[in-house]
Amino acid sequence: MNSATASAKPDPINLLDFDRKGLQTFFVGLGEKPFRATQVLKWIYQEGVTDFERMTNLSKPLRAYLSENCQIKAPQIVAEQLASDGTCKWAMQMQCGNRVETVYIPEERRATLCISSQVGCALACTFCSTAKQGFNRNLSTAEIIGQLYLAQQRLGPERRITNVVMMGMGEPLLNFDNVVAAMNLMMDDFCYGLSKRRVTISTSGIVPAMQRLNAVCDVSMAVSLHAPNDELRDQLVPINVKYPLKELMEACRAYAKTGPRKHITFEYVMLDGVNDSERDAHTLVKLLKDVPSKLNLIPFNPFPQSHYRCSGQNAILKFRDILHNAGIVTTIRKTRGEDIDAACGQLVGQVQDKSRRHLKLQAQEAAHVG
Repeated sequence: MNSATASAKPDPINLLDFDRKGLQTFFVGLGEKPFRATQVLKWIYQEGVTDFERMTNLSKPLRAYLSENCQIKAPQIVAEQLASDGTCKWAMQMQCGNRVETVYIPEERRATLCISSQVGCALACTFCSTAKQGFNRNLSTAEIIGQLYLAQQRLGPERRITNVVMMGMGEPLLNFDNVVAAMNLMMDDFCYGLSKRRVTISTSGIVPAMQRLNAVCDVSMAVSLHAPNDELRDQLVPINVKYPLKELMEACRAYAKTGPRKHITFEYVMLDGVNDSERDAHTLVKLLKDVPSKLNLIPFNPFPQSHYRCSGQNAILKFRDILHNAGIVTTIRKTRGEDIDAACGQLVGQVQDKSRRHLKLQAQEAAHVG
């Protein structure tokens, strides 16, 4: 080993990677009091200060140490698209060059940010464009909370983000520790102070992680259901083969008992001739009969190389009415950001597909056409 390599300085520690508990541990390790964590969190998230020298309630030696060894570094916004309905999509680039997409959805009484948890996705749901690119890697806590940090800076104090949904690129529960730390920051009174009812994690049904989440973090839960029986869900959401509906519903019932909303929101994409029949609706009623539920019907958003079509309006309305008449609160999600490919299921990101899944899919589709 040459002297240059031996004396190379380690990368600065990114303080965005710590929630309050992690930051307390960090400062105690430096011989400081735990309350330093609260002071620094307020500087970062409430005052927007990234220069340690400006954190005037810290001692000069501590500020010098932080300046020398630490950083506050979020991803970088490299592209922005604004839809006609006010929805905004940002491409955010990580330090390594990977990119993810983050979507801001303004409404009359709320402003929601849809955040990504992974670069790509490994679950291969057949109706989702993100799945077509394969999986690259998990995002760090700094890269997850950094999306909210940057978005709020971009929007300014007059447009406060009131809700966060972990429904962007990736399966959040497959990046458990980093996602939980980021959600802790979202709800921390010294950071963003969001209500646990206004932070929602969406999962395709990673049952052991749902059970673990129930014990460590109190946020709202949404489940990507999309089928009323195992046979169809095995095709649409392949993780169902590992965690079938019986196990998933048991996990949902358990989570609803302690979750902040006392119910589970189920997401159900409407696919023409696939999962939208009246029979499917009645089967879904039986599946959800003893699960505290709210159902969100999502009109499918076509994307290149997708062989699905959106259900017709009449089919969606009939489906909704069957569920509603059975006592299940059912809404039809308003499509937002469609003209900038920001609508549900359309996030694709500009990342290299290291799994080469897109090439395999293209070959399969070419063979099918041939």
